[in-house]
Amino acid sequence: MGIVAHVDAGKTSLTERLLYAAGVIDRIGRVDDGNTRTDSMELERKRGITIRSAVVSFALGDLPVNLIDTPGHSDFIAEVERALSVLDGAVLVISAVEGVQPQTRLLMRTLDRLRIPALLFVNKIDRVGARYDDLLADIRRLLTPAAVPMESVAELGTRSASVDLLAVQRAELGEILAERNDAFLERYLEDAELDHAAELRSQVARAEVHPVYFGSAMTGVGIPELIEGIRSWLPRASGSPDDELRARVFKVERGAAGQKLASARIVSGTLAARTPVAVHPGDGPQYQTRPSGIEVYRDGTRQPADRVEAGQIVALRGLKSIRIGDQLGVRTRQVGQLFAPPTLETVVRARDRVRLFQALTQLAEQDPLIRVRKADDITVSLYGEVQKEVIASLLASEYGVEVTFSETTPIHVERLDGVGAAMREITDSLWAAGVGFRVSPVAEGIEYGLEVELGALPRAFHTAVEETVRQTLHQGLYGWEIPNIRVDLTHTAYYSPTTVAADFRRLVPLVLLEAIAEAGTTVMEPLNHFELDVPSDTVSRVLAHVAEHRGVVSQTMLTETQAHLEGTLPAATTHPFESHLPTLTRGEALLATTFHSHQPVAGPPPARARTDGNPLNEKQYVLNLNRSA
Repeated sequence: MGIVAHVDAGKTSLTERLLYAAGVIDRIGRVDDGNTRTDSMELERKRGITIRSAVVSFALGDLPVNLIDTPGHSDFIAEVERALSVLDGAVLVISAVEGVQPQTRLLMRTLDRLRIPALLFVNKIDRVGARYDDLLADIRRLLTPAAVPMESVAELGTRSASVDLLAVQRAELGEILAERNDAFLERYLEDAELDHAAELRSQVARAEVHPVYFGSAMTGVGIPELIEGIRSWLPRASGSPDDELRARVFKVERGAAGQKLASARIVSGTLAARTPVAVHPGDGPQYQTRPSGIEVYRDGTRQPADRVEAGQIVALRGLKSIRIGDQLGVRTRQVGQLFAPPTLETVVRARDRVRLFQALTQLAEQDPLIRVRKADDITVSLYGEVQKEVIASLLASEYGVEVTFSETTPIHVERLDGVGAAMREITDSLWAAGVGFRVSPVAEGIEYGLEVELGALPRAFHTAVEETVRQTLHQGLYGWEIPNIRVDLTHTAYYSPTTVAADFRRLVPLVLLEAIAEAGTTVMEPLNHFELDVPSDTVSRVLAHVAEHRGVVSQTMLTETQAHLEGTLPAATTHPFESHLPTLTRGEALLATTFHSHQPVAGPPPARARTDGNPLNEKQYVLNLNRSA
């Protein structure tokens, strides 16, 4: 089960309450005091926010629960994505005061897309400004029309706030359930005796209906009712220990001695320590390995185990090449990337560049969306400014590396303008290989096709060609990635006694970039979608501010006191735009941004320093290869 929410809605406080109710802890920690069970990083305690997903296991009666507390800040959305891939159900936390916030909507859309059953928990009913009726209306309008309130609230917005289970109006509940099941509708219209609870349980399991509970994680009000809701409505794990092993790695960290520790969900089957297991990487060939040790999450701790089975979350040791997203045992369908990759990057500087690069490379193992790039400078990709502080803190505390950052800049991409082709025969080449490519634009993703017979080239050479093609596409004509392109292999040649795979690896970048140069590329900058709430009397100033930062407002909703604006804003100007908002709005602005799309850069296209020796300049490229040899 996952607990997800917009930042500051109370996820970690709710986790503490559940642990206390389950008897795992005897004292409830406070986020403000930095003593919660799941926020273990020093920076998490200092900032009062969750940065890394944390796993804790406990029992609610006869129901064993593996709970994952996820970050709420949008800078750490990649952590949320990895947790969602292993969930049976979720609790989406909403603040009764702040209500449905932009990140709440993003998370609900993702839960719906993955068909993850979810309960909604409205927290902070004891706070001044807490809402009930109009918040339910917002939930139905912005999140899901199938929200079923399970409780009423007395003395809302006071320290004495309490909840009462509704004898949920059978008529209202019946109508909601009948809308989603024709058989139930037929019996409902016949006024037959119906088992509303069984139908509700079934529709919650299919992620069609969402019960709504109310309470306060600080005072404990509503927590017993929420626990009963979790036990009653969320489906239990269905994998069997007798089936084939299926497991997914969703977190990788390093222990005190520097060894890798991989957290995985065992979906089905069993796994034993020191026995061979097949690993299916997301973008590479299958291989076999043996976990040297297994720990299982149980009763709030990690305990050593020789054998684990379906339904458990485990920590695996001794898997040196393991990465987040890898599957163990039998490969199952991969869930595509749920959220957009980072659109910003910054240069990281330290006295010892070698140690810095090694440390950042290890951090990237724990977060695949932190891309580390080494050219003239070392750069790292980001979702936002808060990540800079996190990276600096981790480098200092875990690796003893003090760093500074340059100003954050957007990560551009290149779009192919047309079709291009290039070919080199062995006689034209410095290496004992010949190759030809045709490139063309596609709407999404990288497509690779063969227009040569598969048997005309040894399989190892085909593998070398395809791997090098995908690597070369990380740097187009201006040094930016080309994400949407089709590459067709149109020609191959080799000398049987002398050609090796390295000949193709060296030649492919030259020929592929020749083809791309013939097609031409346009540099595109990232564009963010923004949602902005401001006092209504500041709208004119804010609209001028949007225009000044190259933004476009597409939707405006005004009330007497508040204005809600939506539109697009270039990633390059988003941070400067945000930093001036408090001054323009008396500190009352609420801004949320998510990646929207790419648009062509106005003016001269920006170039990025290359890391590949520059295949666009053959003489320079060959000299660089000879120096590296």
